[in-house]
Amino acid sequence: MRKSIIISTLVAVLLFLGSFGVMAQDGITIGLSMDNLRLERWQHDRDIFVNKAEEMGAEVLVQSANGDDTVQLSQAENLITQGIDVLVVVPHNGKVMGSIVREAHANNVPVLAYDRMLMDSKVDYYLSFDNVRVGELQAEFLVDKQPTGNYFLLGGSPTDNNAKLFRQGQMNILQPYIDQGKINIVGDQWAKDWLPQEALGIVENALTANNNDIDVIVASNDSTAGGAIQALEEQGLAGEVLVSGQDADLAACQRIVEGTQTMTIYKPIQDLASRGAEIAVNMAQGKEIDTNGAINNGEYDVPSVLLTPIQVHKGNMVDTVIEDGFHEMEEVYKNVPKSEWPEQ
Repeated sequence: MRKSIIISTLVAVLLFLGSFGVMAQDGITIGLSMDNLRLERWQHDRDIFVNKAEEMGAEVLVQSANGDDTVQLSQAENLITQGIDVLVVVPHNGKVMGSIVREAHANNVPVLAYDRMLMDSKVDYYLSFDNVRVGELQAEFLVDKQPTGNYFLLGGSPTDNNAKLFRQGQMNILQPYIDQGKINIVGDQWAKDWLPQEALGIVENALTANNNDIDVIVASNDSTAGGAIQALEEQGLAGEVLVSGQDADLAACQRIVEGTQTMTIYKPIQDLASRGAEIAVNMAQGKEIDTNGAINNGEYDVPSVLLTPIQVHKGNMVDTVIEDGFHEMEEVYKNVPKSEWPEQ
């Protein structure tokens, strides 16, 4: 009888501990600190990340700093004090936000740098696309279309380390053509916070300085491409000057099928954000993360998960962003006569 009671008690304890484990998993709280939600792309990331995390039983507290470093630091600190289990950061300024890693670790909170690196810190993991390859894909497409002529380099935010990686990739492809005298770089500027109005002013000035003699604008993302194309439209040059992009924003995809933007880079946000949520939950549970690379952030080689980007142009629009359900055919081609729509 005594043995039976002991066994029953042990079973009850094990059941209790098992249910506690489920409760602990269900009780995971993720802090998501975002640079800003003004750009369409980041709204996709937020929504997919939150939905995936909630499917896995986690709660996500989202904060957006609207491009303000001081605000983002304060928001991240606040998330840490709320007792989150893991902090995920999309930094406005990777150098400034790197300091939050030390504070998070002091509170036993691991940190994931999401799509933008946290610099000079012992950040636990980094998740992004291969950003050097993004730049290479942009330049490869442009050079294939226009291997000679005047190129203008329109970089992204100077506070975003990714912008520098994109440029590194672009120059990997462009430099041999520059060295051979085939490509002439007529300007090189960076657009604050990736804003289209910044790009608009930069390209307006570049066109004036070069008497409109620009053949290619190497724009590092779709928002800067949009500003560049607005400046080209003012001079009647939209569709004549090649313009790259990145993120496969709806407006950019529309411009591509209409003929004013040359290409964009599609980074399947569904894959990135879903993987980010999975990694965050696993980090909160203390699990090891499978990585496929390491990116140096000035402090050490950060274990990294790097996904593959995809070139998108008029010829493969249906097979990429539309087939994936990232955008609908009716949205992308709404300004194109239906008789000219491709088969789906």
